Amino acid sequence: MANRNNPSDRPPAGVMTPLEPGIRRIIAPNPSPMTYWGTNTFVLGEGDVAVIDPGPADPVHMDALLSGLQRGERVTQILVTHSHLDHSPLARPLSEATGAPIMAYGDAQAGRSEVMRDLVARGLSSGGEGVDAGFRPDVRISDGEILRAGGLDIEAIWTPGHFANHLSFAWQGAVFTGDHVMGWASSLVSPPDGDLTAFMASCAKLAARADRIYFPAHGAAITDPAARMAWLIAHRQSREADLLATLADGRPTTVSALTRTIYTDTPPALIPAAERNVFAHLIDLVTRKIVVAEPQLEAHADFRRIG
Repeated sequence: MANRNNPSDRPPAGVMTPLEPGIRRIIAPNPSPMTYWGTNTFVLGEGDVAVIDPGPADPVHMDALLSGLQRGERVTQILVTHSHLDHSPLARPLSEATGAPIMAYGDAQAGRSEVMRDLVARGLSSGGEGVDAGFRPDVRISDGEILRAGGLDIEAIWTPGHFANHLSFAWQGAVFTGDHVMGWASSLVSPPDGDLTAFMASCAKLAARADRIYFPAHGAAITDPAARMAWLIAHRQSREADLLATLADGRPTTVSALTRTIYTDTPPALIPAAERNVFAHLIDLVTRKIVVAEPQLEAHADFRRIG
């Protein structure tokens, strides 16, 4: 279930495609191992429309997006799930071209937990996943806020974990899940921008809802949200069990050693991302006082199971 989308079914980039009444999608031309077929930019409403995740700073994608609108339509809001470089940089050029405000939870540092702020203060930098460090919304959105966007009432759901400022957007049983929930792979959680403790809480928040469909920012729609959430939570719990089993002898070990032991089938190019995921789990376990970091919590610490 880790890769439910078929690569052979990838739709073309740059084509505005209706998905259901009130929802259209246009894919940015930025396919990669981390973005699958590219960033899904969504257009909500008719006439006055909202854009979710305008995508990378690519003028070709912006031209395709604007050209794909119906005659007389105008963009009135730009909603950003989070400030990674494949999601938010086109927001400012699109805003300048249309006059629409950029709306998001906050800048690239917004929403970080105290643990992550402390790690940053002690020198932990981004894991290199492409943070849009200069991102600044015009309007900050709070958790649970109802937005009048694209002529629709859209609920903002703060879903930190993949990124601290991550929002999902819900409308009539459809949730635009950004990178928090995807159908083709599990989400990367890379400290300090990613936070596994927050990620699991956000998973529980979404799992408690009764939504009918998810539209992720990469890959195809998820038509059974409950099953996908159950898998995603179980997947993380399984990774935690693997870590705890590896640490069961009580001997200290490192992030790198744990990654090599657990991710035996991972291609070498993806090992750095796997190490960030392992570190995210270890931070969560240290926070829950199941594992201790020596001499202190940092990426190069020795980790040991307590008890």
